[in-house]
Amino acid sequence: MDHKVYIISCTDYSQVGTKLAQLIAQMGGMERYAKAGERLLLKANLLAAAVPEQAVCVHPAVVAAAAELIGAQGSKAVIADSPGGPYLEAGMRRLYEKSGMVKAAEQSGAELNYDLSTRQVSLPQGKVLRQAEIIAPAVDCDGMFDLCKMKTHTFMSMTGAVKNHFGLIPGVTKVGFHASHQEKSRFADMLLDLAAWANPRLCIMDAVLAMEGDGPGASGTPRQVGLLLASEDPVALDVVAGEIMGLPRRENPILLAAERRGLSPSRIEDVELVGGELARLRIPDYRLPGHVRSNIMEFLGPLTGPAQRLGKALMAQTPRILSERCVGCAICKNACPAQAITMKDRKARVSPGRCIHCYCCHELCPQKAVALKRGVLSRLLK
Repeated sequence: MDHKVYIISCTDYSQVGTKLAQLIAQMGGMERYAKAGERLLLKANLLAAAVPEQAVCVHPAVVAAAAELIGAQGSKAVIADSPGGPYLEAGMRRLYEKSGMVKAAEQSGAELNYDLSTRQVSLPQGKVLRQAEIIAPAVDCDGMFDLCKMKTHTFMSMTGAVKNHFGLIPGVTKVGFHASHQEKSRFADMLLDLAAWANPRLCIMDAVLAMEGDGPGASGTPRQVGLLLASEDPVALDVVAGEIMGLPRRENPILLAAERRGLSPSRIEDVELVGGELARLRIPDYRLPGHVRSNIMEFLGPLTGPAQRLGKALMAQTPRILSERCVGCAICKNACPAQAITMKDRKARVSPGRCIHCYCCHELCPQKAVALKRGVLSRLLK
């Protein structure tokens, strides 16, 4: 696998077709990754039904440009993902329409996936995941392309090329993964297992309009970055994205898990960046998630065992429902792996004692009705 990360300036989505073609040409051309007659999955980051300007999903211009390059090789591109809610046709149609994927498919000749069946697959080399239920198009395709978005993430600090593979798990099945992989380190191992199984031929990151703050959903804030990135290695791509954000390494569970496994590259020193200088690409005022801004890991680093667990409990952010924004849709309730959310008088309520701090409710709420309340110790340190 090539550990190079290629990067190109792209200040506007109207430029994506030309810029992505130039970027892939630097990598040897799309003929390296797509062959005539193949059916290739575009695993797009489609978290929720949100318009492109919200930066919640990968932009349709990026998906269309990748599909056109694939189609030029005589391959068929299939756009697919499984968002966080129920994996149903009506929901997928709304998701495709609102995120711009319908237009992307019409423009590029790609196919939108409506096969909502699943397959049980084995991951014999997995560290924490030995088998999984995977959406059918990912199993049935001839190869996969990882089309991700550069975003912050309230649980995993950032979401990019590796985290995008969580969308291979169908709908609300993801809830169980949050329940069984509550520790960030274990969740990161699970994501690396999924990415290794998927083995994407090419990873393309949309960082034209990225997301900062308390992402990756509607509560995050769009941030103009003006870049497209690509690599054959999802971990290498995330290394570079984290550096651009200014995300401290100690706050990036995926890179720490990769290093524990002996995967290379898991550090920026081991990545060859083509097309830009990192010193000029770093964004000093990129707004990171609240738990990173409070330097939780810097405080907890010297602690071990029960002291560290107590420190985490006192530092952790807890979801709080903003009743004036809550419309009673129950998306948060259905997404909660700990069943810590109930509905009363058409308003959601969180039971803090049951919360496992996965922040699925915050991530998926389209109304921005779930706020994150800083822990007692975090507030005192602030």
